[in-house]
Amino acid sequence: MTDAAATDSPMRLTLTALRDAITAGEVSAESAVADCLSRIDRHDGTLNAYSETFTEDAIAKAQAVDRREVTGPLAGVVLSVKDLFCTAQGHTTCSSKMLAGYRSPFTATCVARLEAAGAIVVGKTHMDEFAMGSSCETCASGPVRNPYDTTRVPGGSSGGAAASVAARLCSAGLGTDTGGSIRQPAALTGLVGLKPTYGRVSRWGMVAFASSLDQAGPMTRSVDDAALLLAHMAGHDPRDSTSADQPTGDLADIAEPIAGLRVGIATEYHRDGANDPAQDAALNTAMAGLKAQGAEIVDVSLPHTDYGIAAYYIIAPAEASSNLARYDGMHFGHRADSQPSDALIDVVKRSRSQGFGDEVKRRIMLGTYALSSGYYDAYYNRALSIRRLIKQDFDAAFESCDVVLTPTTTGPAFRIGEKADDPLTMYLNDAYTVNANLAGLPGVSLPAGTTDVDGKPLPLGVQLIGRAFGERDLLRAARMLESALPTTPAPAGYD
Repeated sequence: MTDAAATDSPMRLTLTALRDAITAGEVSAESAVADCLSRIDRHDGTLNAYSETFTEDAIAKAQAVDRREVTGPLAGVVLSVKDLFCTAQGHTTCSSKMLAGYRSPFTATCVARLEAAGAIVVGKTHMDEFAMGSSCETCASGPVRNPYDTTRVPGGSSGGAAASVAARLCSAGLGTDTGGSIRQPAALTGLVGLKPTYGRVSRWGMVAFASSLDQAGPMTRSVDDAALLLAHMAGHDPRDSTSADQPTGDLADIAEPIAGLRVGIATEYHRDGANDPAQDAALNTAMAGLKAQGAEIVDVSLPHTDYGIAAYYIIAPAEASSNLARYDGMHFGHRADSQPSDALIDVVKRSRSQGFGDEVKRRIMLGTYALSSGYYDAYYNRALSIRRLIKQDFDAAFESCDVVLTPTTTGPAFRIGEKADDPLTMYLNDAYTVNANLAGLPGVSLPAGTTDVDGKPLPLGVQLIGRAFGERDLLRAARMLESALPTTPAPAGYD
């Protein structure tokens, strides 16, 4: 039976527990949606997690679930969706003035698949503008705040999704990960964040940032929840040319531990002084917990790790420069006021200057420079070569281990504004996450307890990286690790 106190407040349940309670008739889908909307009304004015909510639609869908007119393996669970997934309801703005007021005529494949399984999308969440950021401070409507300490960032770019799940303003969230944008905010807000293998989940209907790196994934409060959502998001999509035609199997069947699990520890990820001492302690706890469950700790080497950030911040801006060229005020996006005497180029320049924020402009200029004649070989092609070497490093490591264990971040959440004026320091927040994207590998961040900072408990995270299309084994290993890690309490003040 479901905990009685939790049934009075359904958003306190994990997604899997809520699904089971609705199926058993212990909780109504309508009460779950009502609890979610009530919490948003009470708390989102402070957190700024949601860009909009779909109140009437969510209530109507919940009532249909309760009447058994809508059934499915996710019937009645309440989700938030990052505001770069196109949805036929509401707006899709990527938290940018460039797309203010835009309404999509269609819904992204992965969102549609979750809805087809019975999930209820309660609203869209804020993000770093066009997913370019590590702190959710570049959102056009202002920063998203971390529920554990509202003076601190929730991580980015999926910071709104992270805050909505951590504060119990939904059951789970859908985010995207280009260089760590699911895993990093999950670590800073005490969540499980899963980036699937590139191609595992359709990108059709996702507004593109860097097309060879972007991947959609779930942000949840348990590994079981992440596996359940992945199982219903994954699968080949003929509308996405990068979608892999790979069997999905039963991605949610992760209860059986892996006998003889080999856990790789890369020396390049564990150097004295690189991390907050509490982060190093969390990693040691993770290693000890896995060893206690029979896992073998194996030393591996990923020698090109240090080149990952540099390669990423050439490849990703280059692809962003290409993808965002369409937003010119003529074909797509904000259009500046013009006079009959204005030249076309002047209108385009003003439209892009007004529509894009500083970080997006910075990355467009970096990418355009890297792709320009005379610099393409020196920068872009060299970065692609490094990318290939990083992938080869992981291939070699997986000959002697099943998963690689790393920190997710260098430490807990930093204060809003602390790194805003130093882009290079901000970019280093992704030091432990970008290489999985460059190699196209799946990675999952797990909550690893908290550390006390200024009298408040702030979450820490550890990460497992697995073989391409090995999500089931990765999640089985993550479930083993989850049981060995200290409990991360929910943020105070959100009941």
